[in-house]
Amino acid sequence: MRHFIRRALQKINKLTMEQIQALLFSTAAEIDRLETVLDSLTEGILVCDTEHNLILVNKLAERFIPVSYEQENTPIWISVRNEEVAEFLETTLVNGDRVEEREFDIDVKGSQRLLSIGVLPLVRDHQVTGSLIYIDDITEKRAKEAKLRRAENLASLTTLAAGVAHEIKNPLGSLSIHVQLIQKAMSANREMFISAHPEGQDHIGQKPMEYFNLLDKYIAVVNEEIDRLNRIVVDFLFAVRPMNMEFREGNINTIIEDLIKFVGYELEEAHINYILELGERLPPVDVDERFMKQALLNLIKNAIAAMPQGGTLTIKTETQDAEIQISVSDTGIGIPEDNRLKIFEPYFTTKENGSGLGLTLVFKIIREHRGEITVKSREGEGTCFIITLPLPPKERRLIAYGGGE
Repeated sequence: MRHFIRRALQKINKLTMEQIQALLFSTAAEIDRLETVLDSLTEGILVCDTEHNLILVNKLAERFIPVSYEQENTPIWISVRNEEVAEFLETTLVNGDRVEEREFDIDVKGSQRLLSIGVLPLVRDHQVTGSLIYIDDITEKRAKEAKLRRAENLASLTTLAAGVAHEIKNPLGSLSIHVQLIQKAMSANREMFISAHPEGQDHIGQKPMEYFNLLDKYIAVVNEEIDRLNRIVVDFLFAVRPMNMEFREGNINTIIEDLIKFVGYELEEAHINYILELGERLPPVDVDERFMKQALLNLIKNAIAAMPQGGTLTIKTETQDAEIQISVSDTGIGIPEDNRLKIFEPYFTTKENGSGLGLTLVFKIIREHRGEITVKSREGEGTCFIITLPLPPKERRLIAYGGGE
């Protein structure tokens, strides 16, 4: 069609008015078709001329990064309203660089999205006639990659679990037993020394009790470290062993209310107010109450740790389509962008004494319930964990022919 239009334009002086009119209609139809194709793409497209002025943009690109058309013949980085993207485009286009993919975390109409932006030269007849900028929303892609990575990590941990149980837990038990034997022997020797030297000095010139008190202190440290290692191993095994879920029909609101009563005093001590926005007439869901309480408790504990100066904890439930959604929000310090995709991974922690398994357990429990968990967070503003649980399929009843039972 374009070749036909080009040939027709070469002979335009010989065309009649009706032929010129038909040519204009054909050209307009071709342009409309191309615009429809551009607007139907699943990527945002922006085209600039050799002076870096924006000459073409499709609807998806405008949705991703709003563009201002207040001034004509202005470089694209002035038209783009996002400062970070504008700076990237200016540096890339002025230097004539080719960028395959650069990721940006951008607020798109109130929703945080991860966008991949690339810049390529626009070439025609072996000459650069401008620049092509393409934008792809990779939010779901990265989320799927993170879920797959977490699943792979859990699978590898499961393989290691048996070895860890024998190689660490059993020696820890043996150490604990022998430390108890040492304590008994020390107790017996303490009594012997006290009987033999009630007020006297030993051969170095110190009282025997000082030796025993010092040894008691050292042994207490050993016991404390053995207990800490044992807790880590227990958490590890709990994270990787198959969970024996006992699903029963239950009400999520009731579970949350019971849990808030349990942690109410701790919230009060931490100067944290709590808000419950529990949906009315929430349908029952198949749930293992023990494990669900454990998952929600871990999220609440994280929220408390994220608000060292106090704040507000909000727990909300609602029904959406065939799912129940639970959100646990805090007004704490937030999660850095680089850590958001890592928080569910085993042994990833930013806490000084954290095991890095708390959120891994939450992730596993929710997956065992055939649900999903996501996180939204901004540094300095707070964090929101969103759990979605599927509702049990509705029981279908057949209507007898003729309206009978």
